[in-house]
Amino acid sequence: MELKSERMGRLMNIEGGQAYLPGPFSPEKGPIIDWELSTLLSEADLSLGRLDGLSDLLPYPDLFVMMYIKKEAVWSSQIEGTQASLMDVLEFEAEALRPDAPRDVKEVVNYIKALHRGIELIEESHPFDLDLIRELHSILMKDTRGGTLSPGKFRNVQNWVGPPGCGLKDAIFVPPPPMEMNEALKDLEGSMMGEKVLPPLVKAAMIHVRFESIHPFIDGNGRMGRLLIILSLFKDGHLRSPLLYISHYLKQMRSTYYEKLQNVRINGDLEGWLKFFFVGISQVSEEASERARRILRLSKEMKEKVQRDLGKNGRRGSILLDSMLMRPVLGIKEIAEITELSYQNANKLASQLERIGILKEVTGQKRNRVFEFKEYLDLLNE
Repeated sequence: MELKSERMGRLMNIEGGQAYLPGPFSPEKGPIIDWELSTLLSEADLSLGRLDGLSDLLPYPDLFVMMYIKKEAVWSSQIEGTQASLMDVLEFEAEALRPDAPRDVKEVVNYIKALHRGIELIEESHPFDLDLIRELHSILMKDTRGGTLSPGKFRNVQNWVGPPGCGLKDAIFVPPPPMEMNEALKDLEGSMMGEKVLPPLVKAAMIHVRFESIHPFIDGNGRMGRLLIILSLFKDGHLRSPLLYISHYLKQMRSTYYEKLQNVRINGDLEGWLKFFFVGISQVSEEASERARRILRLSKEMKEKVQRDLGKNGRRGSILLDSMLMRPVLGIKEIAEITELSYQNANKLASQLERIGILKEVTGQKRNRVFEFKEYLDLLNE
């Protein structure tokens, strides 16, 4: 790695090669706001505001938020090579995990738990600091492939990024060694906890790129860094509900994403990263807003159908559909608990909903059947 600019950091010699050391953040190293960047920031703010405002119109906002969190978790984990899909996660929650389902579904489930815990800590006025990062990382990595690599602890060894099996000399990127890493983390913490000197979207984007350049954990840095985007916006009151799934955009644009992060280090091109980030925020916010509207229409149509076709079971069918906006894959046991029906009657209700084309049985078994809210899942998976 050869730097063409030391605007955002510098190289330092270490045993076996060189490492990148991010410079301390200061206002003069902040972005140069030209007309294009200002326009993209305004558009991103507007799109995100529309999405956030939509949460006030949703009849069951918590249900929708849960599904958006799950989608963000899936996309973020897939960037790192995780194979688990949204369906795998939902079947895992329904205790109907297929024998051929990816084992790394646990990574996605942990991401969901970590994001929930981060929001909970912020709502409890916990400082947005390094302790929060460590706690969330320990949740993120528990019982996963990297679960034995000091989860929740900043590294005390040198690491690097590159193709599998490559050495330090062949690495694409070498973050700072442990002593310098700790100093860079203190500076990052100051940025995270500081006053609102920067617009929230600029701050979130800069926290992400600086965290990735520090790479403070042995594993899980990418997922942790993307968590910080959502939590930073939530902490600054710029996102009241985590309806944003920026990782969808970053996965679609993975090679450009990595290139933009690297260009910040090599060329000092902070503005290029911010423009890319703002375009992504606008794109996923507009997509999420449109999807939420379509989900509302679908929910209304399906509930009207249930009331029309199920007769005396219409009320319980509507209750079940509301719950399936959060968990679209359920076994009979869960259906019985939600509707307060006996196991036998819950089975009959599920069969009725299958007959009118709302639910679909996914196991092909006569016992321990599992049903999915198919149209809703299809809409989420687009």
